[in-house]
Amino acid sequence: MIPLLAFRNIVYRPWRSALLFFGYGIGVAVMIALLSVGEALLTQARDEKLVGGGDITVLPQGLDVEVMKTGGIGGLFFSIDQARFIYQQLLASPRLSSSISTAAPQIDGRLVYITTPEGRTIFAKAAGEIPSLTRAVRGPLSLRAGAWNDDEGDRRWVHPSLAELRHDIDHFHLPPDTVDNRDTWAEWHYFNVLSPDRRRWAFISYIVAGDVTSRKWGGSLTITLREQGKESRKFEMRVPKERVAFSTSRADLKIGEAAVTVTPDGDYHITGRAPGSNRAVAIDLLVHPAPRAYFPGASLGSDTFVSGYTVPALRASASGSICVANRCERYEDAQAYHDHNWGVWRGVTWDWGASRAGPYTILYGRVITADSKREQPLFVYVVDSLGFRAVIRPATISYADGRTTVVNGRTINVPSRAVFADVRGADSLRVELDIEDAIATDMRQQSESIPTFGGPYFIQMKGTATISGRLNGEPVAGKGTGFFETYR
Repeated sequence: MIPLLAFRNIVYRPWRSALLFFGYGIGVAVMIALLSVGEALLTQARDEKLVGGGDITVLPQGLDVEVMKTGGIGGLFFSIDQARFIYQQLLASPRLSSSISTAAPQIDGRLVYITTPEGRTIFAKAAGEIPSLTRAVRGPLSLRAGAWNDDEGDRRWVHPSLAELRHDIDHFHLPPDTVDNRDTWAEWHYFNVLSPDRRRWAFISYIVAGDVTSRKWGGSLTITLREQGKESRKFEMRVPKERVAFSTSRADLKIGEAAVTVTPDGDYHITGRAPGSNRAVAIDLLVHPAPRAYFPGASLGSDTFVSGYTVPALRASASGSICVANRCERYEDAQAYHDHNWGVWRGVTWDWGASRAGPYTILYGRVITADSKREQPLFVYVVDSLGFRAVIRPATISYADGRTTVVNGRTINVPSRAVFADVRGADSLRVELDIEDAIATDMRQQSESIPTFGGPYFIQMKGTATISGRLNGEPVAGKGTGFFETYR
């Protein structure tokens, strides 16, 4: 009876019946497609070649997930540069604590070569992770036997002490075998300290210069004291390599009796004595970096050229004394800064600056080598009390040469003002520099190589930086004192 009724209903209303059959077919097809997608997602989630756990996976820019999954040639050597910095300053930072509960760094499916005691080579896949963090994001742990817990290396990667962090990013280096102009290799700790009235400051450099893998190298302590609008006083102490001690795993440095020492709580104790034209200077300062205000470092260049730079104390305070002859000036929580440079420097120029700007601190710079075909864009790095805030890349920096200074009896024009800005989506930042003091050094007296860009005069400036704009939807504004460099 039911089949007969169904048949007669189809014959009686054929178009309505066809429409119902079509709709039913579409519904079944959609359901089959959804079930297939769900099955595929479940299969991928269980795939041993994909890292699991958590709600969001952060990958290097440009990496195809399928390439990572299938092990294509493009995924062999991918990595996330400065992964610990990204973890500490972004994913696990106080700024994002309301959005991110736990982050777990993981490396999966890396090809490794294992050599046995008998000399046989075995190919294997290796993975790396912080066990406690992987468990916290409910990632898969396929433990066949034994225990898999955090060790000392895991602890130092996730939660280094302040002293460990300084040593990790502020240690010394050896020149690569392929680098050109090895005799121009130099590496140094640089500090500056500003008096409370902003009228006096000191530039302090502990320098290791020359090819440290050869016999011809040494160390020096150079100190420049300046009062705004007056002559600079320069002091220098040089020692042979036998009296220099540096480490490729620690930030500590000794140059004769002068020293940079990282204290157990992460401060820098800098001491030394250097002669001048008719008197000597002695320094004894404790530099305290502000929490989370650091730049982890970068090394630019190629196989034949290296330029490395890190800023362990982008915003810092200094306490202690600077004494010339028997006259001492004491500092208490004075504005200070510390960075570390290494590389080869023949034919190299740069624009650089670091300044406070109210609650913010900015760092900007670019390096232009002798092989550069054009000027490079600037790198501008911004931090606040919670650490890293933003990076912008202005195409250029515009100078107004409204000041003059005299070098070796010659008057040259130097900047009185500079401006750079960038807009990236909803983010924007404008930085205006007002120069209050400038000194020039003729680099032709110190090097046979004349810089390709900028000119032969190295300009060191002191002034104020004013920032304005919006970052992450919030207005930013501030003004403060800083130091800047360029060439003319």
